[in-house]
This record gives sequence, C-alpha cells and structure tokens, in this order.
Amino acid sequence: MPERDAAELLRDAKRVVVFTGAGMSAESGVPTFRDALTGLWARFDPRTLATPAAFAADPALVWGWYEWRRAEVQRVHPNAGHRAVATIESHIPDTVVITQNVDDLHERAGSSPVHHLHGTLAHPYCSGCGEPYTFPPEIPEEPEEGRRVAPPSCAECAAPVRPGVVWFGESLPEGQWGIAERAAQDCDVFLCVGTSSVVYPAASLIEHAAARGAVTIQVNPNSTSWDDRVSFDFRAPAGVVLPALRGCLAGP
Repeated sequence: MPERDAAELLRDAKRVVVFTGAGMSAESGVPTFRDALTGLWARFDPRTLATPAAFAADPALVWGWYEWRRAEVQRVHPNAGHRAVATIESHIPDTVVITQNVDDLHERAGSSPVHHLHGTLAHPYCSGCGEPYTFPPEIPEEPEEGRRVAPPSCAECAAPVRPGVVWFGESLPEGQWGIAERAAQDCDVFLCVGTSSVVYPAASLIEHAAARGAVTIQVNPNSTSWDDRVSFDFRAPAGVVLPALRGCLAGP
C-alpha cells in the first residue's frame, strides 16, 4: 500500500523536511487568502491590504485587519496534522519544519524551531528602525464601530509598528530562506503539506529536494501541478494523512 511504503521510508529517513502551506492552517479554521472575507472586511481584497503601499497609505486600516487576523488565529487550535509534525520531529531529530503560514499553530503543537518564510503575526516590528514590538497578553478585539485600529508607536523612534509578515513585493527573510533551501537540498524525505507549490521562490524547495533524489510526499486534498511528479501523492487532508504516517515511527 502507498501509505505503508511512504511510512516506512519516513521511518528510515535521517533528514526530513516538512513544508506546510495555507491548507494546513485552513484545517484549523484559519482563512486562506483565497477565501472571501466576512463581516466588516467583506468589501476588501486581502491582496490589496498586504502591501507596503497599503500600510503607508492607511496604517490604521492595515493594522486593524492584521489584528483581526491575529485574533482569529488565537481562537483556533492546532489540528491533528500539526501534532503529527511535532511527533515526527521527536522521532527524527534532524527534521526541519518550514512554513508559509504566518500563524503559530506549529509552535503551539510542540514544533521547535519553525522557520517562517512569510514572517509571523506574533512578531511585529517598527516600520522605521526595525525594533521588535511585544504584544500585550490580551487577545485583540475587532472594533464594533469600524475596522481601523491605530498601530502602536515604536518606543525607540515613534514610527508606527507594522505587522511582522512578508508583504507582496517584499523579499523573503534571508536567514529563514537560507535554512529552508539548504534543508531541501540535503533531505532524505520532503513532505509537502497543504500547499500548491506554485508561488516562488518557496515553490522551488520541492524542486531542490526532487533534483537531489529525495523521496517527495505530497499531502493535499486538492490537485496540484506536482501530482504526477512526487514519489507519493495523498489526496486527503493533513489531519488524516500525517497521523497515519506518524504511526509508523514508534516501531517496525
């Protein structure tokens, strides 16, 4: 059976990469960029809010939207797929978890470290000097009478604090990308979970792994351009497939 064959290869692997995309978080209830916005945000296209130009033009609008997103993330929980990834890490120490998601669901499931290619909602920073900003512990609330929330000011230079995510038109963080690229080029098994693998440069990671002869395992309920090119293609949710693969790690 394909599941058993993939599980055995995963069990015997020395170096594993787990690369996750929006579909992984969607299983926990986190909206993707393809989902229509609801409530006060229904009239907006998220792609028009996730740009440096949008923040420069209306910081309160953009900050308010990201605070709504952060609140949504804090109200959901890691799913079985996230927990399975953490278990894989515990059994295969040389596992590198790379995600395109900006939430902290992998961390809350027990994964560490997690390499965020697109930044993270949890770590905003000053738009002027780059000083990190720490959120207060309260879960943010969307204002009842509007969608704008003025961003806090930097304690060092008074410039507005910006969300800690990579916006359209910005480069991926060099350090995180370097780790991801090296891991993909040096792994035995590359698990690609919940991502269509079409957005570059992140999509090149599975190409690197395949070119170096790694076993490539795709987990996605939807069809992608990699369906016929990966070693194993599981057309099902991460919360179903990953626990099944994880189950092989405790013994023969």
